[in-house]
Amino acid sequence: MSFALSSLYIGPMAQLMPPRVSTRTAPDTVAASELLDPARLEALMADFNAHYPGGDRRALVSIWTKWHFASLAATSLAANLILERDLPLALDDLRLVLAPEGHVAGLCLKDEGRPLAELEGTARFTTLIDDHLTPLIEGLAAYAGASPKVFWSNVGNYFEYFVSVLPMHPMASSAMAEPAHHLMASRTLADGRRNPLYQPVRYVEASEASPKRVRRLCCIRYLIDELGYCENCPLECRERRRHQTEAT
Repeated sequence: MSFALSSLYIGPMAQLMPPRVSTRTAPDTVAASELLDPARLEALMADFNAHYPGGDRRALVSIWTKWHFASLAATSLAANLILERDLPLALDDLRLVLAPEGHVAGLCLKDEGRPLAELEGTARFTTLIDDHLTPLIEGLAAYAGASPKVFWSNVGNYFEYFVSVLPMHPMASSAMAEPAHHLMASRTLADGRRNPLYQPVRYVEASEASPKRVRRLCCIRYLIDELGYCENCPLECRERRRHQTEAT
């Protein structure tokens, strides 16, 4: 397809920031590869950490990554599934747009990518998983002292969300989300490795009219007293069920 990336930001993506496409270094961007340097990451997070002084580092980094993973999931999935394009998401190829508060506000791509080399199975997501997420999450986990599963769960939460709203996009067909659903339903990747995005979210019966959306793993934001549990937290759901059982 010949559509530009900017054409995707309508419908469910209308409120999101389209990625910049530029090879120039802007003052409000940093190379994504800098996130692998603990000292640089510490400096980048300084402004963000000021909002939660004394907060648990594991939880702070987990929350900080949510902005990045939200931008990454929306942009990469729309390009992959609607335009069938493989974006340049390797850490050495990508720059990140920073908000004044210190978190990631958007992406800056060196170009609009190339047609996907593989359309079948989980292999169409190889660049996203192998060139970006895997090295980044390994570095974040080492820096924060949190399990890599926490960060993969954050990715999976946004991945599943944007897949769920894709059918509402004016440029999408009913079948476009199927490759992403297949990825989330697969225990292994194309090369046989464990799939870290396997079933990131589940829907459980609740007292409300519709099932409740629950993350597979907790984002550990509850370790910061001011925040507590998120609305999709599996720990909060289990705690609520325990109290309901005790009351009956």
